Amino acid sequence: MPMKKVNLAEKFARFSEHWRPKVVGELNGQEVKLVKFKGAFVWHHHEVEDEFFLVIRGRFRVEFRDHAVELAAGEFLIVPHGVEHRKSKSCCLSRQPRATPVMSRMRPSLRLLASASNEF
Repeated sequence: MPMKKVNLAEKFARFSEHWRPKVVGELNGQEVKLVKFKGAFVWHHHEVEDEFFLVIRGRFRVEFRDHAVELAAGEFLIVPHGVEHRKSKSCCLSRQPRATPVMSRMRPSLRLLASASNEF
């Protein structure tokens, strides 16, 4: 089976909606997702999974209860499991175990949005 490369700019150009992760690859039970952020997300944490964010373009801010981390294009951050955080603005690549639940006091409609990931 031939290997296929993934062009991130091309994949990002295929969608415009925010907060709707798109699966662009899988490896070892992990999904590689692209997502566009706009505004702030709700406070949440993941019980078991760490979360990886690589900024592709723009700036990305991850807020923690006691500080915030600003990332620029080409920088990444790993948020350890159990750490409450929220994220906002930019385009980034995320890598998480398949079907990673978001643990928080989110409204049911936001829970669905946070867990949605359409492969394309």
